Amino acid sequence: MTAPDGELDEFAAALARDAGEPYAMVNVFTPDLQFFVGLHAPDGDDLPAVGRTMPRDHGFCPEVVARRRALPLPDVFAHARFASNPVVDQIGIRTYAGAPLIYQDTVLGTVCFLGPTDRPRETGRAQHALINSRRDALMDLLVRRAGLPSQ
Repeated sequence: MTAPDGELDEFAAALARDAGEPYAMVNVFTPDLQFFVGLHAPDGDDLPAVGRTMPRDHGFCPEVVARRRALPLPDVFAHARFASNPVVDQIGIRTYAGAPLIYQDTVLGTVCFLGPTDRPRETGRAQHALINSRRDALMDLLVRRAGLPSQ
């Protein structure tokens, strides 16, 4: 299993701040689990704590992997297939934006931010632009760290 990464935790914290949301993650997947190698979650009693793993079928990132493109959901309740996701009840998620981390033709994982308050539908474009921008910055970081050629 992959271990948490301090630099990716810092990346997630910066993403959460930029998005104005309490949660942000850098995810990798196993056949059964999502593992948050980068995680920012709130401290304190106001919002639920989030661990480093979650079943693969929880959350919205598995959809991002399948789609192979960003998914902004300003209000998850506006989409019946997402409103019944376990993270809605377990963590109280109402807004989400995620993008796949793709190197060449391989999906390495996802990056996302999420929060407990729905946003107006018109914020979807801004969520989309932010998550794609941060995804690009993260891919640049990952490619440099791995010593791989740029895409």
